[in-house]
Amino acid sequence: MKLEHILLGVLLTRPSTGYDLKRYMDTHGRFQRPNTTMSQVYRVLAAMEDRGWVWHTVEPRPGAQDAKTYRVTDEGVTVFLDWLTTPYTPTTVLSRDPGFFGRLAFSGFLQIEQVIELLDREISARELQIRRFRERDRSLPQEPEIPFDAELHALIAEATHQRGAQSMDYHVAWCIELRDELRRRLPKQRLHAVD
Repeated sequence: MKLEHILLGVLLTRPSTGYDLKRYMDTHGRFQRPNTTMSQVYRVLAAMEDRGWVWHTVEPRPGAQDAKTYRVTDEGVTVFLDWLTTPYTPTTVLSRDPGFFGRLAFSGFLQIEQVIELLDREISARELQIRRFRERDRSLPQEPEIPFDAELHALIAEATHQRGAQSMDYHVAWCIELRDELRRRLPKQRLHAVD
């Protein structure tokens, strides 16, 4: 997920200044794309304006710099919705997959069935990873040339593996719980179309 998708989604929620967008990135957007600087926000806004995806109005402020309020053009709406509705393909590493959480962050622009499909894809991909990798042989040949505590290393490696497994199990359980909650909100006739 690119910064431009996040900014378009926020701007479609409400027209905003660059400062407002940076504040979003420091709070809600922190998990979609951490450590976004103000200069990155303005650079992407300028590029999106050059492409015709956003436009701005200027609000004069006596004694301060004028404020530019950005809005999304029809072309920008198309770009954003194309990204949001493109079938999601999970990455192999959950912690580096902003596409899933980014799409969830803007789920208000989707139909409930589309969010359920997104969750189904995520659940299937992560369950496949669990089946494939959970009980794999994790042993590595060791021939250290300097002092090495193999017992300590094995203890830490196992603890790290267990921590990762618990995190993945929690994520899958959370996705299932959210999907089931969304299914309960569907009218009965629409529920059968999703199953």
